[in-house]
Amino acid sequence: MPERTTADEALGRFVMHLTAARGLSPHTVRAYTGDVRHLLAFARRRGVDWDEVDLGLLRGWLATMVGARLSRATLARRGAAVRAFYGWATTEGLLASDPAVRLVTAQPGTTLPTALGLGHARLLVETARENARAGDPLALRDWAAVELLYATGVRVAELVGLDVDDVDLGTRLARVLGKGSKERVVPFGGPAADAVDSWLRAGRPVLATSASGPALLLGSRGARVDQRQIRAAVHRAAAQAGVEDLAPHGLRHTAATHLVAGGSDLRSVQEILGHASLATTQRYTHVTADRLRSAYLQAHPRA
Repeated sequence: MPERTTADEALGRFVMHLTAARGLSPHTVRAYTGDVRHLLAFARRRGVDWDEVDLGLLRGWLATMVGARLSRATLARRGAAVRAFYGWATTEGLLASDPAVRLVTAQPGTTLPTALGLGHARLLVETARENARAGDPLALRDWAAVELLYATGVRVAELVGLDVDDVDLGTRLARVLGKGSKERVVPFGGPAADAVDSWLRAGRPVLATSASGPALLLGSRGARVDQRQIRAAVHRAAAQAGVEDLAPHGLRHTAATHLVAGGSDLRSVQEILGHASLATTQRYTHVTADRLRSAYLQAHPRA
């Protein structure tokens, strides 16, 4: 009779599956791993091992989180993580049946992060440019980061993952490695090209060290910049510009909203953003329609 697989062994193999077979990002793998650990700890407190979990226990686990008023997005992600874990374990033959196959969780809401209007977006990037006028290397980096985030709509993880050779200032194209290690080419405009050029000429050489490697954007010690530093730069620029506070993902949504409002077809926006499903991109048509409706109600005398 084969030895029983322990919870740690199963989870370790699951992490390898998420990383190697499914190609998920380190952030997603960490989130899924934490979600499954949360469930297994809940089960252990009730004297239940990982391979003895049933649908009733899973529903009880979710109920405690509903009672703790966790967000719908968190509940949906944790449910997805557990379904993925037990589905994988069943396929691998570690379990005779999948206890999570009928587990239903609330879907996350469709509310999108803040998207700036055209005027505020322009004010934000102009503020980042003004900050860089004195030639401070970190300010030049932040200007390049803000311009690229708005110009391309890339995720912050994709931005910090860019290498120097991934950005072609001549053609104004960036080669981006997205979710699932899928590569795409994204265009950007003149202002972003100017910001990147200034950073490469006057900022990056000042900070570069032997630890820099091919990284496009660097931190103060010369290594590849951390996502947290870019988030702080965006928050700081928004505060200085006096616009709505937003994170880098808010600039991604701003870029998408402005592309759709400007008449870009959804398939092109889907390709630029790297969405796996067109349904995800279609959310921006609702944002644009809502803004038009709001403007109409405020301005039209017969509204």
